[in-house]
Formats: sequence, C-alpha cells, structure tokens
Amino acid sequence: MQRKIIHCDADCFYAAVEMRSRPELREQPLAIGAASGRGVVTTCNYPARAYGIRSAMPMAEARQRCPQLIILPTNMTTYQSVSRDMQAIFHRFSPLVEPLSLDEAFLDVTKTTQFQGSATLIAQEIRRLVALELGITISAGVAPNKFLAKIASDWQKPDGLCVIRPDQVEAFLLPLPVAKLHGVGKVTAAKLHDLGIHTCSDLRQWSCAALMERFGRHGQRLYELSWGQDERPVVVSRPRKSMSVERTFSHNLPGRGACHERLPALAEELHQRLGRKSLDGSTPFAKLFVKLRFADFSTHTREAGWQQAGLPGEADFAPLLDYLYAEQEQRGVRLLGLGVRLSEPVRPAGQQLSLFNDQQQPLNHLRQRQPGDNADDQSNHSASHHIGGVVQSQDHPAGHDAEGEGQQD
Repeated sequence: MQRKIIHCDADCFYAAVEMRSRPELREQPLAIGAASGRGVVTTCNYPARAYGIRSAMPMAEARQRCPQLIILPTNMTTYQSVSRDMQAIFHRFSPLVEPLSLDEAFLDVTKTTQFQGSATLIAQEIRRLVALELGITISAGVAPNKFLAKIASDWQKPDGLCVIRPDQVEAFLLPLPVAKLHGVGKVTAAKLHDLGIHTCSDLRQWSCAALMERFGRHGQRLYELSWGQDERPVVVSRPRKSMSVERTFSHNLPGRGACHERLPALAEELHQRLGRKSLDGSTPFAKLFVKLRFADFSTHTREAGWQQAGLPGEADFAPLLDYLYAEQEQRGVRLLGLGVRLSEPVRPAGQQLSLFNDQQQPLNHLRQRQPGDNADDQSNHSASHHIGGVVQSQDHPAGHDAEGEGQQD
C-alpha cells in the first residue's frame, strides 16, 4: 500500500502565539528571546525576517539589523498549551502522530478513511481547524514518505500547502538542490558543490560506493535520498537519548579561548531546545558532553555524569572543554557542540557520579570518545500552483521559515 505522510509545521510558532494575543504586532518586526546579555533569537515573525533576522542569531546583532525590533521573552507554558491543542487536532485524523517538537509533527494517514482517504483534503482540513480554533497558521507537506513531506511543508511557507504525489516524485527531485536534503549543512553542501554536485540529478550520477568513499555512511543516505528512498515509519513514541546543539564554522576557531567565547550562546540555544521538548531540568540529566571537530576533521567528545536539578550553563560545560583541549591549544576548531544525555527511565543500582564535588572542582572521571567523522550537522481547488508537476497552494506570499531546529539530537 502506498503510504500517505503529512508533515505539519507551525509558522514562526512562538511569535505567532504572541501575535495572536497582541494583533497590533502582526505587521511589526518581532523577535522572541532574551533581550539582555548574550541572548539569542529563539524565533521571529516574517516582518523581522525581512531584515535578515533569523533564529539562533545573537540578539545584539538582530537589534543592529533592526533598531525598532520588538523583543518579547519566551512564554513556554503558553507555547506548550497551544502545542497540546494542536497535537489534539492532529489526533482527530490519525493515531499515528510523531511530534518532532512543540510546533511540528508527522502524521501517517495511509489508513485514514476521512475525506475519502485523501491526504490532501485531510491536510487542508487540519490547516483550517488550526487557524479557526487556535488562531495561528501552519504549513503542510503531503508526500509518500517523511523525507519528501518535510521538504514539501517548507516549500510554500508561510500558511501554505505542497502536495507531492507518487507520480510527481521524479519531477520534484531531479532539480532539487542538494542543500535541501536532510543532513546537508553548509560544509557538506560546499563539498558536494566542489564535486560538481548541485542537484539530486547530479547526485544520481554517482554510485553509492563512490559517495560513501567521500562522505562515509552519510554518503549512502545521500544516495538514497536523491532517489526519494525513505522507509522510516511514523513513530508514535520513541525514547530520546540525548539532545545537543552544535555549530560548524565557515572559518576555524583559532583555539580554546575562542571556543569558550562561543559557549554562552550555545548553552542558551540548548536551553531553548530543551524547553521546546518540555525538558526543564526538574529531572536531572544523566550526563553533559562537549564535542569538538578539529581542522583535520578528527572528532573528539568529552562527557561526564551530572546529577543536579536545573539546566546546565556555560560554566558547567567549560571544564569539559578544557579537558578536551588539553595539550591541543593551537588546534583550529571547525565544529563546536554541547549537549545532555537524558536519564534512563530506570537507573541501574549505584550512585551516579557528579561532574563537580562538594567544592565544585572538576572530577577526573571524564571519559573521552573519538567517534568516526560524520557529515555536518540539519488537491486544493483554489489558489494552487504547479511547479515541476507538484501541486502547491498558498494563502500568503511565500517565505522561508527559519524556526527549524537545524541541529542534531
């Protein structure tokens, strides 16, 4: 049976919730996040994006780009409530709902009988109900698998619908830029471009073995995606083992000091990601970790037990970075990441070691891993468009939603 997958993604979710209660902000540039210190933009509305503002941008830079920018703090309790209401709407149409974060989810409607089993009509109705009942807009993508559905949901943002039928997959994929493929960041995209690979059509000219030779296991995934192959099921519930954020730099950081300067922004970004998953630190995390990829592409990770209530800050990650950088002071860094490993539902007997002792001194039980190098990490009857044979509907001018995570979990 041909699968029918829908990917729903709320448009600038946090900002949309704020504008719902304050309509006067709809046409004004608005950002959500901490306004002081080293705060970063959690998300922003489309008027703000016209100034080049995007999620994860330092708030100070956002203010420079748009001095009249309105900044509101995050209101996670409200966002979580709206998210629950949105998920409830999804469940009216299928029990197979896989939330990815507060503002997006996959639905498998293959066996849904509503609307004569039309995934397109179901997606239209979901969008209508979310707008009517919650006062926000979502964009949706309909396709035969998760990979294509997620790309489709971004195709006509904001407040748009893109449908890729099975007989349209080839026409959609061939001209698709490789930068749109899941897991292709700026670094991998640049490597592909250097090889003369700009589209999926170009990528198909390479064998799976040749791609794996250059990109490791990620090469096989690139090969499969270029042919539209993605058999991943919609998973209703899956245990999350860790959550992290990381940055690949266009110019290598010169040393440890430059890495330390990046920790505050990364720690705050991690807090925001944890918040979107309703993880507030009330249940202690099992471990903290820091990841470095040096200029020679060697990748090193340090992790340590951490059993304290609350969210870890830059000072908690700094000792891990120092241990990791010992005797490598002059090595350039192309990627810096940090994260937490979540506690298991049932812990084995015995006491979990802590990163700090009672005097807050780093313990010497830090463990180093050196994993292999990975590729860099991230029928509507009215107003419809056809591009490459793909049905698209759009209620507002097209835009590109920048709230997607873009980091690895």
